[in-house]
Amino acid sequence: MDKPVGMFDRDFEWEELVRFASYAGAEATLGVVSGRRRQGKTFLLDGLCRAAGGFFFAASEATEAESLRQFGAALARFEGRRAPYRFAHWEEAVSELMGLTGPGGAPLVVVLDEFPFLAKASPELPSLLQRALGPQARHESGPVRLLLCGSALSFMGRLLAGTAPLRGRASLELVVPTLDYRLAARFWELTDDPQLALLVNSVVGGTPAYRREFVLGDTPAGLDDFGPWVLRNVLNPGRPLFREARFLLAEEPDLRDTALYHGVLAAIAQGNHTRGGIAGFLERKSTDLSHALTVLEDTGMIVREPDAFHGKRSAYRIVEPILTFYHALMRPEWSDLERPGQAPAVWERSQATFRSKVIGPHFEQLCRTWTRWYASPDTLGGQRTRVESGTVPDPTAKTTHEVDLATFGRDEDGREVLLAIGEAKWNETMGLGHLQRLDHIRTLLRARHGVHAERTRLLCFSGAGFTSDLRDLAHRDPTVQLVDLDRLYSGD
Repeated sequence: MDKPVGMFDRDFEWEELVRFASYAGAEATLGVVSGRRRQGKTFLLDGLCRAAGGFFFAASEATEAESLRQFGAALARFEGRRAPYRFAHWEEAVSELMGLTGPGGAPLVVVLDEFPFLAKASPELPSLLQRALGPQARHESGPVRLLLCGSALSFMGRLLAGTAPLRGRASLELVVPTLDYRLAARFWELTDDPQLALLVNSVVGGTPAYRREFVLGDTPAGLDDFGPWVLRNVLNPGRPLFREARFLLAEEPDLRDTALYHGVLAAIAQGNHTRGGIAGFLERKSTDLSHALTVLEDTGMIVREPDAFHGKRSAYRIVEPILTFYHALMRPEWSDLERPGQAPAVWERSQATFRSKVIGPHFEQLCRTWTRWYASPDTLGGQRTRVESGTVPDPTAKTTHEVDLATFGRDEDGREVLLAIGEAKWNETMGLGHLQRLDHIRTLLRARHGVHAERTRLLCFSGAGFTSDLRDLAHRDPTVQLVDLDRLYSGD
């Protein structure tokens, strides 16, 4: 089965789906496909059904009776029946569905897209599928290759977890991720201009739908067009990206108190990354936020990252760039932005916020991503095992130093060692002063018990470049590595 024309990347996902669909066993099998909205899951699965001659049913948010009518009509059309099925309950529908076969009794791909909608209206549906997939029902079921798909990450995560009915039944668990920043640059056709690619990525990330449906193919023509592009597509109340951040929360069934969740995201977007900082921003007790933070983690909207040098500390970060952009820049100016014609003034007065709250933190995250997945062992001085940010106390100066990235690996004896520490500056030319700061932090770390930093390298990341004296030093000393935008996007 050839990958559909027009599908960008997704080679791994397509190969796994084809492998699942091509299994020749006589028994029914189950696969689960999940991922955040707008990532192309439906496009993938619809393409699979078209290539394999399978049955695709896209559920809608409806009552059980309405869903059964829609399902019965869709199944009848697939089978070429003139009259739709009239299912009284899902037990009948599942029985009919699991008895399907392809031509000559061959395996048949069946996709139930937006499965959380069906399960919300009919909570017994996972149990019915469990029974239909069980050993006792094998003589009644055909070789159905059943794929359940959904965007509600918290629900999909529970579908196969713990004591859930379908636990242990799936032979495929596929998560369709957002495109990483390098793939996103290719997708937006911006590989020739890494600065523009990073600016666009800081606003819309790697969500494929934002490149096509949401902006109708509108790509910035150059750096000078980036601001006008934001005004045309993101700060424009007539375009879908304008309200996308609000809809992302509204579409998650587990997010009931949306005001609280928006508040938590706003606190993080404003630079409050600890639980205490978030609580202080919202003027609440930190214990009151446990549930909200957990739910936002489960839905994939935030991630909790441990401090590289303090096991009990952690920082919360927003995963989806459009959420950061909205809560840092748009939400505080919402009343003005809703009035047509006011966006240019809002964008102009928000430039400092964009640099400090949006592009700066995003650049730091991409530097960690580069270090984790693209930097070579020669660059880091060894094979990395984890990359995190952290804080290092300086008792003499009575202060604390933030480390944008810390890269760990293991030596020949299996001992964890600190391979490198780094600093990232988006809009600042880095010089010897920045290197001296990193060197001082390295000295502090070498004095700490349990941190093996004897061979720690120093990494400088800059979106604005480096001074000539720093370049000269790095040319002579391989333990100092300079990473500019070109290296970030195409080097190792």
